[in-house]
Amino acid sequence: MAKFVLAGRADCPHFAKAELLADTLHGNLPDFHVHKVRVHPRDWQQWLEVTCKENSWKHDRSPIVWRELINRGGRGLLLGGFNEFLEHVQGYYGLTSDMTTELMMKISAENLQTTEQCLEEEVHYGSLMQPLHIWITSALSLTCYNLIPLLFGPGVFRDDPAISLHLLEVDGSQEALDGLRMEVEDMALAQLKVRKTAERFQKYGQLIGAMAHKEVRVIVAGNSFVNLKCATLLESAPSLSHKQCVVMATQLEKVATFQIVQKLNVTAADVTNVIVWGNITGNFHIDLQRAKVFRYQGAIWGPPGFSRPVVDVLYDRKWLEVDFPALLGSHRETLVSKTRREPALSAANGIIAVLRAWNYGSSPGEVLSLGVPSTGQFGIPAGQVFSVPVLFQSGTWEVPTDIVIDEELRGKLEAAVEQLREEKETASRYIKSPK
Repeated sequence: MAKFVLAGRADCPHFAKAELLADTLHGNLPDFHVHKVRVHPRDWQQWLEVTCKENSWKHDRSPIVWRELINRGGRGLLLGGFNEFLEHVQGYYGLTSDMTTELMMKISAENLQTTEQCLEEEVHYGSLMQPLHIWITSALSLTCYNLIPLLFGPGVFRDDPAISLHLLEVDGSQEALDGLRMEVEDMALAQLKVRKTAERFQKYGQLIGAMAHKEVRVIVAGNSFVNLKCATLLESAPSLSHKQCVVMATQLEKVATFQIVQKLNVTAADVTNVIVWGNITGNFHIDLQRAKVFRYQGAIWGPPGFSRPVVDVLYDRKWLEVDFPALLGSHRETLVSKTRREPALSAANGIIAVLRAWNYGSSPGEVLSLGVPSTGQFGIPAGQVFSVPVLFQSGTWEVPTDIVIDEELRGKLEAAVEQLREEKETASRYIKSPK
């Protein structure tokens, strides 16, 4: 896939010409992508100098074109200006530009007008925001470190104002203050992600409620806030029953199974009934109380179909309590760092596994983990979307009633319940209830 970045002064005719050529390529070549950056004339020189310095480039005119090296990392590859971009397009794609000077000038004038309008809108919307300024001295103290996240929580200030936080530490280092600032920004970014997720899935839910078949089945999958997404869909589409919208936990379930398979030196098909509880992309817990292993080469053997509880053959308690959770937590990051992409294949296989079970049922006694709206079982608040074990049969699913909840597991469930409650509380500040 070819991805180019085309940047230029908003009033530059050559930028307008390169822009039209790039649009033509994008319209005719599905694997050609271009990201365009229009910069106001008064900001162009500084923007260009900063960009070139960051990438160790030498370029002094408008436009500037570079190629993003997809999935290779590192800096992009500088092509140059309009002439170099035109030569590249002619050589690789056999296209050229026949734009007249008059059209170039017209488009460049429109670009400048559009850029100025966008800047005016930014200034206008910025003037509407009146943040609440909070000043904190001794910002690196332990008290302040714990205070700052609470300031952003619900119910502290009226009307949920935007907050401008000012940190002062006379005796502390700038490096420590910068670290605290980055943590605060990360926290604010997480809240922004919750807001955008809730707003988007409220719209999806409204569309599903208005347009989808009454027997529609919805599977939510992803890498963030999947329980919240499902809950928002159900709230925004009252016509959906709680049995029609679920969250895929199969991908996480398979990751846990893979680690056990490696530890016991068996195949993936030999381990079943691993349970995922809680917030699938957040605070979750892997439960092995029903997990079985077949064809395990231990001291006890049996006929075909004979199995043993996984907890009976996993004697390494340290691995179960320390290494196993650590491996689960680092698996996705390790995979992404090696492949430079999200684990899409396992996600697709997980969706197919849920679809098969939903349509054909699961094997007798086999449980799958699924994020579903609670009806109050296991002490989970009614309506909260929570990952639990389910049995599929006759085109629907049921939560088994013979699950044992000991004190340790109850503590894990309560932690996940609280995290999901906080996510929901944050989201509810930004979305409107359906009429």
